[in-house]
Amino acid sequence: MTEFRNFIDGQFVSGRGDGFANHFPTTGEVIGEIRAADKAQVDQAVGAARAALKGPWGRMSVPERIGLLRKLAEGINARFDDFLAAEIRDTGKPRSIASHIDIPRGAANFNVFADQVATLGTESFAMPTPDGTGALNYAVRTPRGVIAVICPWNLPLLLMTWKVAPALACGNTVVVKPSEETPATATLLGEVMNDVGIPAGVYNVVHGRGPGCAGEFLTTHADVDGITFTGETRTGEAIMAAAARGVRPVSLELGGKNPGIIFDDADFDKTMEGIGRACFANTGQVCLGTERIYVQRGIFDRVAEGLADKARSYRFGDPFDTVTTMGPVISVEHRAKVLSFYDKARSEGANLVAGGGVPDLQGYEGGYWVEPTVWTGLPETSPVISEEIFGPCTHLTPFDTEEEAIALANNSPYGLATSIWTENLTRAHRVAGQVEVGISWVNCWFLRDLRTAFGGSKASGIGREGGIHSMEFYSELRNVCVKL
Repeated sequence: MTEFRNFIDGQFVSGRGDGFANHFPTTGEVIGEIRAADKAQVDQAVGAARAALKGPWGRMSVPERIGLLRKLAEGINARFDDFLAAEIRDTGKPRSIASHIDIPRGAANFNVFADQVATLGTESFAMPTPDGTGALNYAVRTPRGVIAVICPWNLPLLLMTWKVAPALACGNTVVVKPSEETPATATLLGEVMNDVGIPAGVYNVVHGRGPGCAGEFLTTHADVDGITFTGETRTGEAIMAAAARGVRPVSLELGGKNPGIIFDDADFDKTMEGIGRACFANTGQVCLGTERIYVQRGIFDRVAEGLADKARSYRFGDPFDTVTTMGPVISVEHRAKVLSFYDKARSEGANLVAGGGVPDLQGYEGGYWVEPTVWTGLPETSPVISEEIFGPCTHLTPFDTEEEAIALANNSPYGLATSIWTENLTRAHRVAGQVEVGISWVNCWFLRDLRTAFGGSKASGIGREGGIHSMEFYSELRNVCVKL
């Protein structure tokens, strides 16, 4: 059985905190053991990261750091099969997804931010002075320091490197706390860090849960200079409260209850392909996924049936088999949460269009499976429509006017993303500018240029990542004023 060890100051060490099992979501079997880092080991990891800022890493030039980032990308790709197997065993997601998204993007993030830091400039201003000689102001960009990286379980490698890559590009050091559900790829990356010559202490991994464990020890640590987190809003609120002590900056990408809006002039086939992925990709465990859809009344029935066909088209089974297109949810606890919403929909009288239960899978009875599900008929006050479920399910509601659709979409405490489906270009621009979200897609979903701003509004987060926006978070700007 695999033991997932902490990675501190370039060495793998067993944790001294609580131990717990790592499960294969496809079958429920125990495949590994995690021993959490205790408070002293978190202190050690933060101390190693602090020391590395003053060591060879802190003295490296930007071109030298860029070279190491590119080697990290090459190192992940060189061990592609190892990372793929680790990600599948941790999450149960199909090979067809992980091999095309999770591992390639996990490696690509290092190249993307190597490119970004290579062309990163700062501003300068010449200013007049009373004596006529003038002065020159110019900005110097410096690392923020030790960054705590708190990672989710839905896209473990991708979202972890999305934070680690720009942090390292800017010259910071990191202490990563992966989800207790998905420890494997963050741990494996420690081997690659050593292999390519990243100095000890630059990248550290501490395992464990959140409250009263490694997560809390890390986010409350006085020597952590910034915290980046992706996950649920309640945890984000706790992290933000912890960061207030010491006035430390945070970047929080939190929960969502993302609306899709489908107008009656939308290209039907293109819409069904896109909105189907938005609802069911990664078994609905995507922060940008669509759990509520507003459909113009004239095409409502057609869209409902088309989406039901999409829900029924997924194939369950062995995630290593290329014909499998949908995996389980992450854990038995999360399955219970998702199914509790299925029960709520049933008790509130929802019209069940597709799914609604657990698939009957011979040989995989112990896995954490749920059916892709489509409902109609519930009021906007229903928890099924107002609360984040994070499962492969969605509810459809009809609308008549553009104004009504916008009002329905904005009737939420969340504001992460939306997708708008229409062939009317003027309407597309008009609606996209009025939906209160961080990201509006038009006739597409999950199409990401990594240079653009990524993040949510309202209860969906604070701050932006991606491109220059990541560099702003992971660095400090200092102004130098020189009297001439």
